[in-house]
Amino acid sequence: MANKSYQPISCDFHSELELRALRRKPVEIRYRNDEGTEVSVTAEIADLYTRNSEEFLLLPDGHEIRLDHLVRVDGLELKNFYC
Repeated sequence: MANKSYQPISCDFHSELELRALRRKPVEIRYRNDEGTEVSVTAEIADLYTRNSEEFLLLPDGHEIRLDHLVRVDGLELKNFYC
């Protein structure tokens, strides 16, 4: 999955991520790793940022998740948000 072109996510979903980052409370994050396996982690969202035209979510431990690899955050499914 790492070589797949970045697909921008919905602005509404991005706003929900920003809100949760501001709250600094742990949320459940489900995403697909580079092998395409779905992974779940519960953590605060430390930051959201863009690098090389790709958007990322940063966890407190330094792990970064490309936003188009997200499946669900805090019960909100990415597929239910439209651009």
